[in-house]
Amino acid sequence: MIGRFEKTVIDCPDPRALADFYCRILGMRVNEDSEDWVVIGSEPGMRQVAFQRAEQWVPPRWPDPDHPQQMHLDVRVSDADVAEQQLLALGARRVPAKRESGFRVFVDPVGHPFCIVFGGSNPG
Repeated sequence: MIGRFEKTVIDCPDPRALADFYCRILGMRVNEDSEDWVVIGSEPGMRQVAFQRAEQWVPPRWPDPDHPQQMHLDVRVSDADVAEQQLLALGARRVPAKRESGFRVFVDPVGHPFCIVFGGSNPG
């Protein structure tokens, strides 16, 4: 092993706003906060997802290959219909895939795709 996974870093135009969006989805808290950099985690001091300001923000346009998604998060939920309504209320937008089995695709308020996953086993 060369190192350990530290965190995922997501570029965005407003780190505080996007961190708040994901805190509400994932039940996390803000553990570091500056104007251009916000880090959230499930416990105090944890650094699981970071958001950094990108002045020249160009959002991905999933599933357009000319503007690829680059990365996405999968969020496991127990009830997809309830989760969908909660996500929409927070400002997510649904972007259905051609074939969805065990997942649904959304974009966050600035255009990053993410999926809710449900059913089947959760291997960890």
